[in-house]
Amino acid sequence: MKASERREKILQTIAASEQPVSATLLAREFDVSRQIIVGDIALLRASGENIFATPRGYLAGKRTKGLEKTIVCSHRPEQMEQELDICVDNGCVVEDVLVDHPVYGQLEGQLNLKNRHDVQEFIQRCEKDHAAPLSVLTNGIHLHRILCPDESAYTRVIEDLRAAGILYVDSEKRA
Repeated sequence: MKASERREKILQTIAASEQPVSATLLAREFDVSRQIIVGDIALLRASGENIFATPRGYLAGKRTKGLEKTIVCSHRPEQMEQELDICVDNGCVVEDVLVDHPVYGQLEGQLNLKNRHDVQEFIQRCEKDHAAPLSVLTNGIHLHRILCPDESAYTRVIEDLRAAGILYVDSEKRA
């Protein structure tokens, strides 16, 4: 199979899947190395394909069901699971995490966490790989884009994060 044909089939596989598709799974399916798949994905992205990586694999396109909101949080690393659980328990999907790094500018990590199982897998992967959250680069301050089914779900997330002391509140506004 030619590389261009493989990339087209990779794109079709990812586009047809509701769940993230791992590079390892794609490598097995197309009988190439994982690194070849990573390169293929990079080439597909460079050609304008809307593919993004999550901790569990690749997804195509942008989900549009619901309200996309951005929340600003600040917490210690050990509160990360609580923060994510609050979001998914209220029916929202945690799309990503963003930090504004003083040297590199905006850094983004795709999450696509829909439920507690996804959160647990993410936390376990962080622990297994000894990976610190991006928020350690910004003293705990970070943003999440969340996809909410409706305004009331978003309001519940905000209230629960505020009650947990995780929602970022500008100290100048409190004075």
